[in-house]
Amino acid sequence: MTPEQFVAKWTGVTLKERSAAQEHFCDLCRLLDEPTPAEADPTGAWYCFEKGAKKAGGGDGWADVWKRACYGMEYKGPGKDLQKAFQQLQLYTPALEYPPLLIVSDIARIVIHTAFTGTVPEIHQINLEDLLDPAQRRLLKWAFSDPERLRPGRTTAHLTEAAAGRFGDLAQVLRERGHAPAQVAHFSQQILFCLFAEDIDLLPNE
Repeated sequence: MTPEQFVAKWTGVTLKERSAAQEHFCDLCRLLDEPTPAEADPTGAWYCFEKGAKKAGGGDGWADVWKRACYGMEYKGPGKDLQKAFQQLQLYTPALEYPPLLIVSDIARIVIHTAFTGTVPEIHQINLEDLLDPAQRRLLKWAFSDPERLRPGRTTAHLTEAAAGRFGDLAQVLRERGHAPAQVAHFSQQILFCLFAEDIDLLPNE
């Protein structure tokens, strides 16, 4: 399937998730010259649609597509909330053997979340028309068959070290302005808590 054929076929599609997901995925495979799940793994042992997955915290679910050591993928209908799809996929990650990539799509968009252990997550969004661009198709090709190419360069250790340095600089400036050490420490803790609270959506209206 050519990029032009793929974009023409899927532009404006309003089919519900269940009606579109597997055909869309198989077309992606044809576009990227990748085998479909049934072609690559007729037994479904390491690559399949509808992978049964127990949710972290309890309950059962199914990942729309799963390829061992590569990715888990979740589809939603056109215009649906892909952040919720991502959160749903995160609940499946233990049952999916912690894939390095978590991918969500609503047909018009494909969003790749990196989930490599010990690295700072990155997000790559590919819109439907972006698939006309060879560089964007290459990015998706890597996700399907060579996820290591999407491993972020920054590690969580480096990020923590940099953040700690920023807090240390702030504390030093406040100390130099004459503020008491206990006040500086308390203020720093408040900032840290607010950043954490914002990150997990505890603060209303951002």
